Amino acid sequence: MSDKPQPDRPDAPLRETATTFRPVAEGMEAHVNVYHPVLDHGFIAVKDYMGDDLSILQMARMSYGKGTKGLSDDRALLRYLMRHQHTSPFEGCVIKLHVKLPIFVMRQWVRHRTASLNEYSARYSILPDEFYMPAPELLAVQSKDNKQGRGDALSAEQSAEVLRILREDAERNFATYHKLLNADEDGNAIDEGAEGIARELARIGLPLSTYTQMYWQTNLHNLMHFLRLRADPHAQYEIRVFAEKMLDVMNDWVPVTTEAFRDYQLEAGRVSRMEIALLRDLLAGKATLADAERYGMTKREIREFQNRFGC
Repeated sequence: MSDKPQPDRPDAPLRETATTFRPVAEGMEAHVNVYHPVLDHGFIAVKDYMGDDLSILQMARMSYGKGTKGLSDDRALLRYLMRHQHTSPFEGCVIKLHVKLPIFVMRQWVRHRTASLNEYSARYSILPDEFYMPAPELLAVQSKDNKQGRGDALSAEQSAEVLRILREDAERNFATYHKLLNADEDGNAIDEGAEGIARELARIGLPLSTYTQMYWQTNLHNLMHFLRLRADPHAQYEIRVFAEKMLDVMNDWVPVTTEAFRDYQLEAGRVSRMEIALLRDLLAGKATLADAERYGMTKREIREFQNRFGC
């Protein structure tokens, strides 16, 4: 058994080990049923997976076995598939995760609709009194140039006040939740002589910081799309930390694919038609960065161009 934290109430008993003829990724086996902590009360765990790096090559070659070429050719083909944005070969690998996360993170997560999921139901069950509280150093003002991002960090005094307000608000909402249910976390009646309202109604006032859980299953192609957006530095911190842990897991599952994914997608960048034209003329000595607007680039595009290429 792992020394990693396990959920308070395991969702299913561990099965006995068995011989299999399926592809087995040794690095991934070390993650199965291991609960990696994320945020203050969250976690992520691999429950099942299918395929490995060689499974992708099998899909690409439409053949059986462990590839028809040498290891160097296998790696070259995987990198070719990634570089040229092939999709179907990567759809042959599948992962199923058990995730515990705040509801506001879940809302961003389910924007990725090419997955199957089943969420903890607050219509059937009473939600635990667990809510997300950000670390003080994560609190910041609204960014002045990014409408959906954070700006400068708050002072220690400001952070303490914000956290006090958030905690008191969440605790008050959970107290109301239990009063409406007339039940504590374990389902025991608070007032034996009173009726509680339906669980599906009592939950209405709970905060977005409330933790929920889900099983989430997707194929490798769609996982990489998720990671390309959510492991990006521009993504909100609270979902980015989940994506970063998933990227670590992916690296142990399909290491050659992950290397190519980093090289050609995650840590790469797209170049516009205008940027290509400007780059050509910069290299040829026919233009300077001061000419960028003449190539049809906006001021924001010019700033991004400078940051990307260190101009």
